[in-house]
Formats: sequence, C-alpha cells, structure tokens
Amino acid sequence: MMKKILILVFITSFLFSCKCQKTDSAAKLDGTWELNYITGPRITFDGLYPNKKPTITFNTKDNQVSGNNSCNSYTGKLVVNGNKIDLTQPMAVTKMMCVDGQQGEQTYMGTLQKITSYDITDDGKTLNLISGDIAMMRFTKK
Repeated sequence: MMKKILILVFITSFLFSCKCQKTDSAAKLDGTWELNYITGPRITFDGLYPNKKPTITFNTKDNQVSGNNSCNSYTGKLVVNGNKIDLTQPMAVTKMMCVDGQQGEQTYMGTLQKITSYDITDDGKTLNLISGDIAMMRFTKK
C-alpha cells in the first residue's frame, strides 16, 4: 500500500512539474518586442521602416497579441503550445494612411501569417519567429 502511495505522489509531482515548465516557456514571450530583422524584401530594413520599427506585444495570460506594424496598430488572439505559435487568427488592424513604409507594413503583416514557432535566447533578450526551420523575424525585448 505504501509503495502505491509513493508511486502516486511521484507521478503527480512529475505531471505538475511538466505543466509548470510549459507555462514558464510561454511566459517568456510576455511583454513588448521591437523588430530588428525581417527576411525576404529586397529593400533595406531602414527603407522598409523609415520612421518607426514594428513592435509585437504578447499577453499569454489573456491569450492576446498586439502591436504596431510601423503605421497601424493590430490586435488578435494568441495561440501558443510549447514553442509552437499560431498567428494566423484574424487580427483587427487600424486603417491609418501610411505614406512612408506601406511596403514595410504589408511585409510585416504577411510574414506574421507564415510563422509556425518561436525561440527566445537564453538571456531572454532576443525573440526569433520561425517558419518551418527558417528564422523569418528577429525582435529585441523592450
């Protein structure tokens, strides 16, 4: 009987520790990040974002993602499972007229739709958003 109780306590402890580890991993996303690299366009980064760099803010507690794409604000539902992330959910986006950086805005929002996972460096200062096995976007913690 004592052996069964010890096994039950061990299994319960193991399951709780696994759950906490997942939560801690996703919690590293929380906060605001500023874009400093995006793959794909032939125009320079500063040419895409001459006035304002895009930002992304994660709130894992409320499953919300929001930010600014260099001109317009956006917000939507955040779906995270381990290091997998789904940003394909419809997002609400403001519709301000952007004379400079319109190509940057389109590039940013289009690239977000392709993201399948994320990686945060050990120091917690750099976030890579990944499509398949290619880092598409890199952000710095603000």
